This record gives sequence, structure tokens and C-alpha cells, in this order.
Amino acid sequence: MSIQDRVGGQGRERPPLRCPLCGCMEFQREQSRQDSRWGFTSHRMTLMICQQCRFVLSFYDRHSIFDFD
Repeated sequence: MSIQDRVGGQGRERPPLRCPLCGCMEFQREQSRQDSRWGFTSHRMTLMICQQCRFVLSFYDRHSIFDFD
């Protein structure tokens, strides 16, 4: 069972993203990649950077042992 099923399915809209430090709702979106400690896996993340205070919110997308680019 996915988290979407637990919270009511796909029909609900996501609440607007708000900076936890300053409350700003304007963000710059960037993509990031971080390798694991031994370099076998690569983790791709989406970074949302607050336009006002530059606080970085990171969101983890997926990882793959075969992702070497």
C-alpha cells in the first residue's frame, strides 16, 4: 500500500510549499546528485532553494545501483 493510498488517493492536491524558516513561498528549483559512500549508488535529489533566505529543502527522488551518469 502506497502513502497516497493511506492519505486518501491521488485526488488531493499538495499543499503549497512554504519555507520553514521565513515562510516565503517562492523557490528556485535545482537538480542534485550525490554518490553513496563507496560510489556504488547515485542518489538524485530535487533541491528547492528559498528565494528570500536561501534555505535549501531537499527532496529524494530515487536511486539506482546502475545509475553511473
